[in-house]
Amino acid sequence: MRTIDLRPDETGHAAPITHVAFRPDGERLASCSYDGTVLVWDTTDPAQPLPLTRLRHRRLVNAAAWNPTRPALLATASADKTVAVWRIPDHGPHELVQALARHTDDINSVAWMPDGRRLICVSEDGRATLWDTASGAFLAEISAHAAHCMMVSVSRDGLIATVGEDGMVAVGEPGRPAEVLTRHYTSSVEGCAWSHSGKVLAVARDDGVVILLTPELECLRTVTVSSSAARSVAWADDDSSFVVGAYDGSLHFFGVDGERIRRVDDARMWPRSVATARGLVAAGSFWSGPHLLDLATGTPLSAPERPGHGANALAVLGDELLIGCDSGSVLAIDMGMEEADGEADGTGGTGHPPPSSRPPRLLEISDSPVLSLATRDGSVYAGTYAGHVVRHDGEGNDGARLDGARYDRPHHRGTRLVGESLGAPVPSLCFDGGRLVAGTYNGELIALDPATLTETDRGAPHGGSVKSLSAFGGGFLSAATDRTVAAGSLHHRETLWQHGNLVNAVAGLKGRVVASASRDHTVKVGLLTAGDEGRRVERTQTLLGPDESVKCVALLGDPSSPVVLAGSYDFGLYAWQVDWDDSAGTLASGRLLAEFRQGLSCMIRLDDRRVAVAGWDGRLLIVGQDRRGGVRELRSWDIGELVALADLSADVGERVAS
Repeated sequence: MRTIDLRPDETGHAAPITHVAFRPDGERLASCSYDGTVLVWDTTDPAQPLPLTRLRHRRLVNAAAWNPTRPALLATASADKTVAVWRIPDHGPHELVQALARHTDDINSVAWMPDGRRLICVSEDGRATLWDTASGAFLAEISAHAAHCMMVSVSRDGLIATVGEDGMVAVGEPGRPAEVLTRHYTSSVEGCAWSHSGKVLAVARDDGVVILLTPELECLRTVTVSSSAARSVAWADDDSSFVVGAYDGSLHFFGVDGERIRRVDDARMWPRSVATARGLVAAGSFWSGPHLLDLATGTPLSAPERPGHGANALAVLGDELLIGCDSGSVLAIDMGMEEADGEADGTGGTGHPPPSSRPPRLLEISDSPVLSLATRDGSVYAGTYAGHVVRHDGEGNDGARLDGARYDRPHHRGTRLVGESLGAPVPSLCFDGGRLVAGTYNGELIALDPATLTETDRGAPHGGSVKSLSAFGGGFLSAATDRTVAAGSLHHRETLWQHGNLVNAVAGLKGRVVASASRDHTVKVGLLTAGDEGRRVERTQTLLGPDESVKCVALLGDPSSPVVLAGSYDFGLYAWQVDWDDSAGTLASGRLLAEFRQGLSCMIRLDDRRVAVAGWDGRLLIVGQDRRGGVRELRSWDIGELVALADLSADVGERVAS
């Protein structure tokens, strides 16, 4: 297992924050991150949180939980399949007390039993297991879900609640497996929290609803929170109110009666996790540190100051390569930096362009992370986590929103148009003829007028989040968390095939070949033919390579013998030469082309022989096919260095202009 190496500095995280957990006294906060570390903050003065201690795992850290009886103990759960127990004294160095035996899959959440000795761990394999943290011994399996088990919460009386992507809520006690109560929903359930009294269980569903349940799983109240997924929930100390983090990027405050108190918006915030203690609220962030707020008023007390530039999307605009980042910026790199015929010497690059090319530039699109990109006629279209589609038309004018609103940041340059919120994050964009199609986290396919960004039509939705769109043969391809890959027009779509788990990405080649990347650790590639009754999948192959979820995919070459490239959460970039006449050969085919220091995030075909690849470690590669058909790395940059160079160039330009 490769180890994350993002080299965060002392003042914060180098990647988005996945989870936050207060010590019960509110004076310490643990923040977990995609950078593979946990930071423990001194929150005695919430206006100035101070990082004290950094704990490290091999992979991203999903959760942390403070011990209820021994305040210095902290449990952390990681995608490296381990749970660690640490001693974090107020003064002096931390120490690792226990590392529980390797689990069979990523650990998503942990919770202590009231005795402070036993720990519940829930995993992506669907299992909820009980462990003795003093000895490291496995004690029992508490419950099992049919899909990823996402979160666990333990009441003051020792009732264990687990929720999962299968829509099941389970409540039980150790030693009584026959008495586990369950309740099922059609929507995925990813968050849960017992009230401090243990009398109410709040569960947060993917359809934007929070349900308040009794310990017997009887419904007390249904609270509509958002048009996007409700992801996390935390109770006030006196149980009079609760806070919900939703994938609309907001915190929602409710009374226990279900009445909305307030909503707090901050585009830097990632409310995948919220925590409360002693009148404080903490929330995760796409930036370098957590957000802290006053629970009673919702007033922000502190927020991170340093953006992250993790790459989420790629596009091509003329001779520029565009990278959509967590910071809300789009980095534009002059592709004149690259050899036109793809025959560069392969020695790599420093991130600095040669004198003949333009320096990189930053397009300030949004304060919200850019999740998807598309381009046409000199304009850049970006889909954001906040649910907007933004059009940026270049440099030279004051930033403006043509819908009558306005961005206030003075460094926003270029005419910009921002459409109305689509109600959920927009992880995918593509053009279908003369209209722009947005795929949302809610599974919707929404057609927009490229000139005004107003909605013009809607297609039949997927049964899960639309993760990827790609123009293809007079229509477009789509891939979603409902495990399907589809092709066609907005209203006439055909399912090409299904994976064993959600599909992260899809790519096409010359209207004939389709490839898809899935969390089931495979890539499927198919050769299509078009007939009077639509497309027919003539041949398919399943490509085996990484041992973890495959995140992105691209195709090179000719449909008769294409090259498939795929990037994985195992940090590897893989390549397969497809032989349509040798389906059995796929079991032994494929090779590792390059290694990153974090998972790969996105890729795009530049032309018939070159693909751009980006990773969450900030590395950007151009890989290409040589005249003999082999694929190799042509050039490499560091996105952080390019951003710094773009900032320097902009500063110089502003000084010259003034």
